[in-house]
Amino acid sequence: MTRGRQGLAWEIHQRTNPLSPSARRRRAGYLFCLPGLAFLALFLAYPLIYNIWTSVHDVRLSSLLGGAERFSGLDNYRTVVDDPAFWHSVRLSLVFTLGSLFFQFALGFALALLFARPFPLNGLLRSLLLVAWLLPPVVSGTLFRWLLDADSGAYNALLKAVGLDTLSHDWLTDPSTSLAGVILANIWVGVPFNMLLLLVGLHTVDPELHEAAALDGANAWQRFRRITLPLMRPVSVTVLLLGLIYTFKVFDLVFVMTGGGPVDATRVLSLYVYEVFFKFFRFGEGAAAGILLLVVPLLTGLFYVRRLRREEAPGGST
Repeated sequence: MTRGRQGLAWEIHQRTNPLSPSARRRRAGYLFCLPGLAFLALFLAYPLIYNIWTSVHDVRLSSLLGGAERFSGLDNYRTVVDDPAFWHSVRLSLVFTLGSLFFQFALGFALALLFARPFPLNGLLRSLLLVAWLLPPVVSGTLFRWLLDADSGAYNALLKAVGLDTLSHDWLTDPSTSLAGVILANIWVGVPFNMLLLLVGLHTVDPELHEAAALDGANAWQRFRRITLPLMRPVSVTVLLLGLIYTFKVFDLVFVMTGGGPVDATRVLSLYVYEVFFKFFRFGEGAAAGILLLVVPLLTGLFYVRRLRREEAPGGST
């Protein structure tokens, strides 16, 4: 009789709870993911889809005030691609990105090698270097605009103090040096980020490998070239890819320092998109330029995700 009651209770439980324990766990996981999915849908998917929709319609200020948006297909993309100013901005973005990445990575690696060794005030100096990365880009841009100012800038004042008056220059208002000034500011912002990630990677290198190589007669350069660099390759690739994704779309730092000038000498692609949108009110063309701006970071991100999956797969390279 007891077994019959237990069987009946189990049958009632199965009818009221038809899902298996694993299925219930999966359902609970989906419920926990809902807030994050809602956030992504609201602040990422919807703006991106609306931007794509805008890029294939003739949207101008008059249409936003009540007019109808005419479907234009790929006309906005053709207009942007045929614009010489677009390709000028692309070239500036590539120079800005590659110049920033090279020096950020080289200086970050050098500082990581320095801080990987214990010495007095190591932690304090490392924390002070992180301030450059923690400051908002607007603050960093304002700081460097003051440092490179022609009349009251600290850099020109330093040159005059050491007797190098002939080297003082109007750095941000001269088209030949303004981009270099912006790159310098971005290097200062990005070096701590590179240093921090590369320092973590250096701590994963087994010191016994260096000790064994030193016993075999390898000097410091040979140990660095044959041991440190190969083992740091996965971390280095990750740092460079993340730096490329971030640097290619930098806007606020350049906007604060030069506003794209002088004579469009620093109008990188992000500023080009901004001007088409909010200066000329050609929203369809601005949306198309914004989609083209996402091409390089998107391809880089896809490459980065594929690389992570390949490394995490059984037998993947590390």
